[in-house]
Amino acid sequence: MSEVESFFKSAFSVDNVIFGFDGGDLKVLLIQRGAAPFRGKWALPGDLVYPNEDLDTAAERVLEQLTGLRGVYLEQVRTFGAVDRHPLGRVITIAYFSLIKVSDFALTPASFAQSAHWHSISDVGELAFDHNEILDICLQRLQRKVRNAPVGFELLPQKFTLTELQQLYESVLNLPKNKGLDKRNFRKKILSMNVLVECEEMQEGVAHRPAKLYQFDRERYDQFVAEGFSFDI
Repeated sequence: MSEVESFFKSAFSVDNVIFGFDGGDLKVLLIQRGAAPFRGKWALPGDLVYPNEDLDTAAERVLEQLTGLRGVYLEQVRTFGAVDRHPLGRVITIAYFSLIKVSDFALTPASFAQSAHWHSISDVGELAFDHNEILDICLQRLQRKVRNAPVGFELLPQKFTLTELQQLYESVLNLPKNKGLDKRNFRKKILSMNVLVECEEMQEGVAHRPAKLYQFDRERYDQFVAEGFSFDI
């Protein structure tokens, strides 16, 4: 083998970090591997890229094959290329991430995924390969993203309270229950952005004092998505 030929002996893979929001809890979608290496271990939904396949197509294909999820917007985050990250040889992986509403998707694991399950971020143990590192990097990206672009339109009910919106941000930022965002500052900041419309309705069927309901101003929300902002919370 010539020196030049040795450069063409690496494989490429994609790994998907799918964050889900469900009932005030931030979760990540993991599969239990049914094939070596790391048989029986939990891992991110990932696999090798076909020789005739581009990266984005591979990420979508792998996610659907292993979990049944399709139509998920995937954002490329970073490349991981440690020489020894895969026990069978040199594999360079490209990580993608997304944030979705858990209740909108049904999991149907297949291929070498024995099962697929949503895990709370706080309960993720030791994963296969270097997937803990990949998960940490993608979580950091998500936490930066919520400070520069709005989240919530697809994750909350059509009408929601300011408390529910704050809980979403606290969940994404992975804040301890006893160290949440300052309630007054959060509400002042979010209301000053004029991205919310106050409904002429209050909560119903709650044991505590009913709170006002809000919904997103879609035009204003889309403007922030396109242009970004600084949400210093």
